Amino acid sequence: MTLLLTKIFIKNASDLKDPNVRRAYGTLSGTVGIVLNLLLSAIKLLAGVLSGSIAITADALNNLSDAGSQVITLLSFKMASKPADRDHPFGHARMEYIASMIVSFLILTVGVELLRESVNGILYPEAEAVFGNLTLIILGVSVLAKVWLFFFNRSIGKKIGSSVMIATATDSISDAGATAAVLVSALISRQFGIRTDAYMGVLVSILIFVAGIRILNETKNSLLGSAPDPEVVEGIEMICGEYPEILGIHDMVVHNYGPNNTVASFHAEVDGNANVFDTHDVIDTVERRLWSDLKVRATVHMDPIVTDDERVTALREATALAVRRIDERLTIHDFRFVEGPTHTNLIFDVCAPFELSVKDDDLKRRIASEIAMMNPNYFAVITVDRQ
Repeated sequence: MTLLLTKIFIKNASDLKDPNVRRAYGTLSGTVGIVLNLLLSAIKLLAGVLSGSIAITADALNNLSDAGSQVITLLSFKMASKPADRDHPFGHARMEYIASMIVSFLILTVGVELLRESVNGILYPEAEAVFGNLTLIILGVSVLAKVWLFFFNRSIGKKIGSSVMIATATDSISDAGATAAVLVSALISRQFGIRTDAYMGVLVSILIFVAGIRILNETKNSLLGSAPDPEVVEGIEMICGEYPEILGIHDMVVHNYGPNNTVASFHAEVDGNANVFDTHDVIDTVERRLWSDLKVRATVHMDPIVTDDERVTALREATALAVRRIDERLTIHDFRFVEGPTHTNLIFDVCAPFELSVKDDDLKRRIASEIAMMNPNYFAVITVDRQ
């Protein structure tokens, strides 16, 4: 069904880098979600009225809020596709993250309301709900419809890298679980005459809470700035590795401004004796490759290093070994030394993982101590980079 809808409504569906194609996917997903959720909300309201069930009526309202979430999805895709301007030089693609957060708030609001109604049903029970065949059929169809909507939204969300669509998919599967719980409650009530409607409403509200908090947490990470996609980092390293003039890269910073909108910068180590114009040409080529192959806007800084001085090479290797004695994960770069009449400065950066519990100042002191053991006249001038 997903392939059929894509084929009918989206032109050039395989060109995922085209903003218009991406917006078409978002429009399709939002429209399908609105129509299906409004339909489910209407038939569940009917089932809730016929049965007198708190849980079914609450589930119908949940579907109504889902339709509202899909409207937000539609609007977010339209706003995210706006081009960059003077006030927003990196574009508007992060609007999808804001939309995901709004969706999570709507989900949590529904969860609070459902929990309140369910607790009231437990404390002040009313007439027992009556579940007829029509009600059971409606609930069963609703579960199947929500499971399909989950796969539909997840498939498109992964294809175009949309956080708001993944959030919507997560909401759909939690809704399927919630409706399945109501269906089980209805079957128990009908078969054994045990009233579980209000208690099942509490369970449904918990499922809705979990979904909302999970989406909120994922969106929060995207807005605050999360670790770069490992595939992007690997892609940058692979492209740089194709050019022998680039001896190594470090100080990589990757910013995600939304799908297909990644900005990166890093230092590329090059031979300090090479022709600067030739090296600059290689750097320009790498920057163009990163854009054409990965859609990464990169700024690459040339770091000239000494490659033909045996003393510098030996000192660099000895310093790297001393640093690794403190922790195997530590590496160095930008190494150079300045000789003076009384002492020699060894100047370098140390890459340390965020997981390393040692504070930067303590780490510098420990490295300086290791360097001094190599030669008392060696003074270490260290910059710590966390990565």
